[in-house]
Amino acid sequence: MTRKLRVGVVFGGRNSEHEVSLKSARAVMNALDQSKYEIVPIGIDKQGRWIVGNDPLYALEQAADPKLLNRPPEPGVVQTALPLHTTSGRLPDESTPLAAAALAVADNNEAETDSLGQLDVILPVLHGMYGEDGALQGLLEIADVAYVGCGVLAASVGMDKGVMKAAFAAAGLPQVPYLLVRRRDWERERAAVIAQVEATLRYPVFTKPANAGSSVGVSKCRDQDELAAGLHLAAQQDRRLVVEQGINPREVEVAVLGNDDPQASVVGEIVPANEWYDYADKYLDGRTGYLIPAPLDEATSARVRQLAVAAFKAIDGAGLARVDFLIDKDSGALYLNEVNTLPGFTAGSMYPKLWEATGLPYRQLLDRLIELALERHVDRRVRNA
Repeated sequence: MTRKLRVGVVFGGRNSEHEVSLKSARAVMNALDQSKYEIVPIGIDKQGRWIVGNDPLYALEQAADPKLLNRPPEPGVVQTALPLHTTSGRLPDESTPLAAAALAVADNNEAETDSLGQLDVILPVLHGMYGEDGALQGLLEIADVAYVGCGVLAASVGMDKGVMKAAFAAAGLPQVPYLLVRRRDWERERAAVIAQVEATLRYPVFTKPANAGSSVGVSKCRDQDELAAGLHLAAQQDRRLVVEQGINPREVEVAVLGNDDPQASVVGEIVPANEWYDYADKYLDGRTGYLIPAPLDEATSARVRQLAVAAFKAIDGAGLARVDFLIDKDSGALYLNEVNTLPGFTAGSMYPKLWEATGLPYRQLLDRLIELALERHVDRRVRNA
């Protein structure tokens, strides 16, 4: 009988996208084929503590939503029925907010304890800082554990909009005009920074922290006052700030899958409910519309897919990424916006929806991602032997 692969699913994290990660993890663990995989949930709370054993996902969900504290798990969701053999060494301190939710999670029975080092592959479902930015990937490289998704370099570049834009520029990929502003310069010479922005770009512009999670700290600025407010908000998130030229855009996205021979999905279009596709529109309001495939002519669709693969290669991507574009409604110009190396992974998220429309269902997509992770790990071992 073929042994099941032990798949560690890591979720949560100490960043602003913690709750989004929990939703992605729930969908992933419900979809993974339990006839093939032994699933080991690994939670990271908002203080950065790791929780393993029984059902850390449910514990973190309870901690994130106090209404769940005295309610049993919903029927049909992944719970302690999972074939787990790994337990945490100890509970978090009971004085912490998480403890109330975690009391029933960890069973410190040494007979059931197994080494996390025996995991065959890690499937990170962490969005944003300390999960998507190369930090976790570096840890897994040191531990010599196979993992799904981009390596340290691509994860780091994909998280940092300033470095990402430099990589795109070096590859000759089309982008909207932009400026990179250092927080120290903004704090010391605000008038000079505003003058530089106004001399280089025209209103409206978008201000963003260079290194932050999805749409976190992003503002649309129509005048000097809004520009100052937008830079102030972005500066609370990072020491480097990006100011981009605003356009009248259509927003389209492509899912990329593969290692050395990446493939692009069909193109999808985002129809934001708000003025632009902000954090609330992505994760809170639930009113965003999706057009899959996007209503584009064949030549434009082919160009978008070609550029998506080029952008993936420009950051040395591996495994998966969602590549986002802007199409100027006034001029028809196509611009590369960003690469997201660990996109949302609920069944309703754009990345799996795009592959579903391309002919690769959610469960098979997860199978393929695990295959790619193991393939890359073997290649890395051969090269480093």
